Amino acid sequence: MSVGTGPDLTLVQLTDTHLLPEGALMHDVVDTAANLVAALEMIERSDLPVAALLLTGDLADNGAPSAYRRLREAVEPAALRLGAKVIYTLGNHDERGAFRAEVLGEEPSTADYNTVTMVGGLRVVSLDSSEPGQHDGHLSGEQLDWLADVLAHPAPSGTVLVCHHPPLPSPVPTVHLLRLRGAERLAGVVAGSDVRLVVTGHAHHAGCGALGGVPVWVGPALAYGVAAVPPKGRLRAGADAAFSRIDVFGEQVVATAVPLSRAEGVYDVAAAERVRLVREVVGAW
Repeated sequence: MSVGTGPDLTLVQLTDTHLLPEGALMHDVVDTAANLVAALEMIERSDLPVAALLLTGDLADNGAPSAYRRLREAVEPAALRLGAKVIYTLGNHDERGAFRAEVLGEEPSTADYNTVTMVGGLRVVSLDSSEPGQHDGHLSGEQLDWLADVLAHPAPSGTVLVCHHPPLPSPVPTVHLLRLRGAERLAGVVAGSDVRLVVTGHAHHAGCGALGGVPVWVGPALAYGVAAVPPKGRLRAGADAAFSRIDVFGEQVVATAVPLSRAEGVYDVAAAERVRLVREVVGAW
C-alpha cells in the first residue's frame, strides 16, 4: 500500500442500537432511534465507501416488534443508498422471533441466528452469542462445530468473525460478569484459522485484546457509553454515542471508534450495589 491510498474495504459497525417503540426513551434520557439516524446520516454525508454495515447485537432494547420495524426502516434504505450489505447479529436484549419476523420477513423462530456473508473476498461470519433469558454470552458446541467447518475452507481475503458478547475481560465489573462464557473454546476454533479480526459489542465501551492470537475489537455503543474510569465506588454511563469503522488495508485490519455525540448522563449508581444485582442474575463466575 502506498502512502495516501485508501483502504481496500471498509465495514461500519453499529452496535447496541437498543431501539424502542416510538416515543420511548432509554433510561428516560436517550432517543436511541435518533442516534441511529444521526449515525447513518453522518456516514452518508461522508465519502466513505462502505461495503457492509455490521449491526452487532442489542438491536432492540426489549424485543418489541415495532422497534425492529423502526430498525429496518432506518437501516435498509440507507444501506441501499450506500450500496452496502447489511449483516445483523443478535444480542442479549434481542428477541429472535420478533427479529426474524420484522427485519427478515421470515417465520418467527427461537433458533440461533448464525450467518456467513461474502463482502468481496472478505468473509463475515456472524455467531449468535445470545441465549434466551440470559444476559451473558453463550456459544453451544454445535455452533463452534459449525464455525470450525466454515473456517476449514479459507476465504480469499480472510474472515471477520462477529458476535455480540466480548470474549475478553472488562475493566467495568458488570460488563466483566456479562462477557462471553467459555471464551477459551472459541479461542481453540479461531487459532490458526483465517480469522483476521473478531468484532463484538455489548460492553458499551471501546476496547481491544486478543483471542487465540486473533485481535478482538469491542466497539463502542450507539445508545450510550459506560465510563471505564468512573469516580470511586460508582458505575457511570453517559449519552456518549459512537460507532466504528473497520478498514482493510492489504494484510492489516484497522478498527477506529467514531464519536457521534456527548450529552447528559444516563446513570450514576453505587458500583457494589450494581455488581450485587448482576451477580444475582447470572451467578458468580
